[in-house]
Amino acid sequence: MSEDINNENKGMKAAAGTRDQIIIRTSIIGILANVFLASFKAAVGLLSNSIAVILDAVNNLSDALSSVITIIGTRLAGRAPDKKHPLGYGRIEYLSAMIVAALVLYAGITSLVESVKKIIHPEKPDYMLPSLIIIASAVIVKLILGWYVKKQGEKVNSGALIASGEDTRFDAVLSASVLASALIYLATGISLEAYVGVLISFVIIKAGIDMMKDTVNDILGQRADVEVSRKIKRVITSEPEIRGAYDLLLHNYGPDKDYGSVHIELPDTMTVDQVDELTRRVEEKVFRETGVILTGVGVYSYNTKNDEVSAIRNKVQKTVLAHDYVLQMHGFYLDMETKTMRFDVVLSFDIEVKEAMETLGKELKEAFPDYDIQITPDRDISD
Repeated sequence: MSEDINNENKGMKAAAGTRDQIIIRTSIIGILANVFLASFKAAVGLLSNSIAVILDAVNNLSDALSSVITIIGTRLAGRAPDKKHPLGYGRIEYLSAMIVAALVLYAGITSLVESVKKIIHPEKPDYMLPSLIIIASAVIVKLILGWYVKKQGEKVNSGALIASGEDTRFDAVLSASVLASALIYLATGISLEAYVGVLISFVIIKAGIDMMKDTVNDILGQRADVEVSRKIKRVITSEPEIRGAYDLLLHNYGPDKDYGSVHIELPDTMTVDQVDELTRRVEEKVFRETGVILTGVGVYSYNTKNDEVSAIRNKVQKTVLAHDYVLQMHGFYLDMETKTMRFDVVLSFDIEVKEAMETLGKELKEAFPDYDIQITPDRDISD
């Protein structure tokens, strides 16, 4: 078994290396394309006195800088774990994303200031045919680049690349609006330059805010993905001895670096060596099929030796689940000799734990006055 896990670890390291290479290669292509476009757009903007084109060039430069930071973050995040950081450096990607978001916000705010200045003190642009051709070409290049970057991001599960691809394709729409304002000016003599600049600025600012929010959520920790948590539980409960999997808690230490813990419900007839063998098999299976490393597998036992327990359990469950804030009851076990019952309840975030425990404890004590009732509250942390 240990040999299989070692092989899996080697495979994950190789996959991580390939992932980093794809991210870096895609980012370099994005840098070259954006610097190229920014250079031409800046030249066109200065020659034609167009604030919208100049701001579009600034947007390209911010995209290029974002790609540079993505490369640096990927390289740092790929460092091997050490004694000081035993779980690796994967979360550095989130910090680099935060820096990118701050730069995008700064670019958007400065662009807005310049656009407002042009509205207050307007200057007429002077477009030439080559300028229009360059802007139109930029739209096409941005569409192709956005499609490529997003596709590569989906391939390696890189949120940074996926977001960058979406942003690039939206940039094409912005460039198209700049081209449209130029054509309108040539056809009617009405200059919409500064107003298009304001539009671009707001789009850049919104993108920066959205990036900031997403990164903060990653750093704070988010609810486990529904499909991932359900798949893990399906894998676990595929073992015939396991009646249920509960309290799944996942910790993320960077893209594709997830650790977790879970409780499983087993019959009270199993011996310790049987439980040990089963949990090791479950850990290996979950890792192989989902990439999640289970660092802890707790055990609930359920009664198999007394038919009276089922009737009591059903009564307890009916009493507990009568409250809307109780989402689930599990881990029920009843010791008839010591008159002790224990179980867990999953509570929604709509009620305080203390209030819920007082209510449930009082109701169950009235229904079962001879029993010592032990209720463990759990929060609704995963599906």
